[in-house]
Amino acid sequence: MLRFFLLFLSIQLSLFGLNMLNWVQQHIVLPWTATLAKICSSLVVWFDETASAQGKVLWNTATGFGVSIEAGCNGIEACIVLFAAIIAFPSSWKHKLKGFVYGFIAIQALNVVRVISLFYLGQWNMSVFNFAHEFLWQGLIMLDVLIVWLLWVRAGAKEREANEPPPSDEPPAPPLVPSAPRMGHGEGSVSHSLDLSPHVRPRPSV
Repeated sequence: MLRFFLLFLSIQLSLFGLNMLNWVQQHIVLPWTATLAKICSSLVVWFDETASAQGKVLWNTATGFGVSIEAGCNGIEACIVLFAAIIAFPSSWKHKLKGFVYGFIAIQALNVVRVISLFYLGQWNMSVFNFAHEFLWQGLIMLDVLIVWLLWVRAGAKEREANEPPPSDEPPAPPLVPSAPRMGHGEGSVSHSLDLSPHVRPRPSV
């Protein structure tokens, strides 16, 4: 457990360091954030034609209210935590790859719900918006990370059990009991022809 914890922390710090690099921000983080805003707007327009996306901002064309998807709100940090836990936990790389794919989908799906809900909460009540943005959704996203990781660990355990050979139904053989060595003829027996009674020397006559 200590090895997992230390490895998890070191991988997490390394991934967060990579995330802060300018090249990663320009070519991965910002394009994904803009894509996330477009995904949210494409879902919202099904029931609200006033929603639109411009860059990383989801905004209402009628009221002018908008939410900007910044760092910490695009789901990348949550994915980093999940990916670090998956890499640190002992399992096959095939199973790790499944965790990366399904975990990313699960986190980003919930994050889409998060962005859309905050978009409408901000238009309704800013106090509720601030509470949901700073506390409620932060906890829910990390809870999602924990649940996904636990489900991934459980799936890996079931996969290992399925690959193990079934136990044999035959009872185990009894242990061998060493037999006493046979003695040759006459060995270990007392000769009855020997006189073992003490001899008394005759007293000299006076």
